[in-house]
Order: sequence, then C-alpha cells, then structure tokens
Amino acid sequence: MSNEKKLSFSSEEIKQEALKIGFHRVGIASITANLAKQAENKQRLQTWLNKGYQAEMTWMSNSKRQNIQECGEDFKSVISVALNYYTPIQRSDETNIAKISRYGWGRDYHRIITKKLKLLSNWLTKKNDQIKVRYYVDTGPIQDKFWAEEAGIGWVAKNGNVITKDYGSWVFLGEILTNLELTTDKPHTNHCGTCTRCLDACPTQAITEPFVVNANLCIAYHTIENREPNLPEEIASKLNGWVAGCDICQDVCPWNQRFAKVTDIPDFFPYEANVNPKLTELAQMTETEWDKRFQGSALRRIKPEMWRRNAQLQIEKY
Repeated sequence: MSNEKKLSFSSEEIKQEALKIGFHRVGIASITANLAKQAENKQRLQTWLNKGYQAEMTWMSNSKRQNIQECGEDFKSVISVALNYYTPIQRSDETNIAKISRYGWGRDYHRIITKKLKLLSNWLTKKNDQIKVRYYVDTGPIQDKFWAEEAGIGWVAKNGNVITKDYGSWVFLGEILTNLELTTDKPHTNHCGTCTRCLDACPTQAITEPFVVNANLCIAYHTIENREPNLPEEIASKLNGWVAGCDICQDVCPWNQRFAKVTDIPDFFPYEANVNPKLTELAQMTETEWDKRFQGSALRRIKPEMWRRNAQLQIEKY
C-alpha cells in the first residue's frame, strides 16, 4: 500500500514542474489505453516504409517506432513536451545568399531539451526509486509527433510537422517514458481544414498527398542527410538557395504566419554566421572553418563536403 501511494503521481504536478523548468507545452498520453489508434499509426508507418519514402534513413524501420512497448514493457505513460524556437530574423532573397533552416540558427536543440528533460526526469525519480523514466529528443526510436498529438500538444499537419495553437509549428519536441500511470490529456484535433498551402508551395512536390512526405523528393532530406557527392538533378535544380534544410512548407502555413511567437530562450537566437551567409563562403569552407563555425550547433550533422556541395550547386546555377 505504501509503494502504491508513493507511485500515484499527480499529472498536474508534473506539468507544473515541466513548465517551471522552461518547457512551453506539456501533455500526457497513455501507452496502454489507445492500442487501436497505435495499430492504425503503425500501419501508416509501414505503408510509408513499403513505398521507400524513408530514402536512406534506415533507422526509420526500427521496430520500436511501430511498437513503443518495445522501449520497455513497464512504461505506461508518455510525457510529451515542446519548446518554441521561433526568432523573428528574416532571410535575404538575394541569389548569392544561402538559406539555412530556422531550427539550426542557434545552439543545438538536442542539448537544450536534453538538459531540461534530465531535470524533469531527476525530479520524478527522486520522489521514489521505483519510478522508471527514459527520455528522448528525436534521436530515439519513437514517433514523437504521434505522441505529441496524443498528448494534446498539437496536431500532425499535412506537411508532417506538429502544429500547436500557441506557437505554430516552430517547436522542438521531446518526451519522457515512465512506468507511472498518469491522468492523460485529450488527443489534439486536426485544424488544417481544407488548406493546401504547404502542398502547393513545395517546389519538389515532396508532400505527395496530405500528411505524407516522400524524403526522396525533400530538399531538407537531401541537404542534411544525403551523403552522396552529387544530388539528384530534380532536387539540385530547385534548391533556390537552400543549403541546410528547408522551411518553405512552414513559412507558408497560416498558423505560423498568424501565431508564431518569439522564443524566450536566448540559445535559440541565431549565431551571426548562420543567417544569410554567402554561397561562395560556404562553397570554399575548410574543415577547420566548419569545426569553428558549427560548434554546439545541430548543423554539425551536415559535413564540410556537404556544405560545399550544396553551395556550389547554387553558384553553378546563378
């Protein structure tokens, strides 16, 4: 009886602590109470994989993504969190200027969210050593967008991003799995309506249908993940300045245009070198310059030869 009492935890108490730590949104979903919905989501993922839409992202086929219980049989709940990263800096439209996705302008979000998740996890486990936790920041085999929707954070939009009513889709996601059985939030409803702006704006038609993104056609995938020395011509010819990710489908979203709020996290504000760099500068970047420029940045995932490749393609075009 004593252990049961100690392990009974207030969801509201957890949410208040998460907000105190600095998360902008927090919600809770049950791992055991929505099995039919999880099965539908599993089938959607498998259909996407069967079409080869994951390109070379082999980690997307990890079976844990289709069955969260493989992450740990004792886990009962998902605590989903979100951080707003929007900053009001604008990109140049000049053809000699490179475009970098807004998510990578500042400090590596993995570090920032991991630190906050660790604080929340430690706060939980200090209450009782029987409380089990495991946290992820989009590096673990879990469908963070699905669980964010289940936890009421926002909804998975037609462009594949999670949109929140408070911040649009300019949010980073994280989650804590726990063996606590918690009071859950109502899953978020979808508010994309009949809007197709993201589909219409994508220059490579990577959003093949609402809610389905083909990585093989995605500028963000090719500039960040594609390690090949050359990019497919259908991608290279439509980069339009993008060298690290792509924000087109977010920039045109009405929710982002109306409800984006400037973040209160200084680390997300841009490093000076990450906004409007010259293509020629990136095309000639050395290993040493790369190492110095992207210290503490999520953009380190893009290796020096990839920066040079992505930039050089633009110079050749213009």
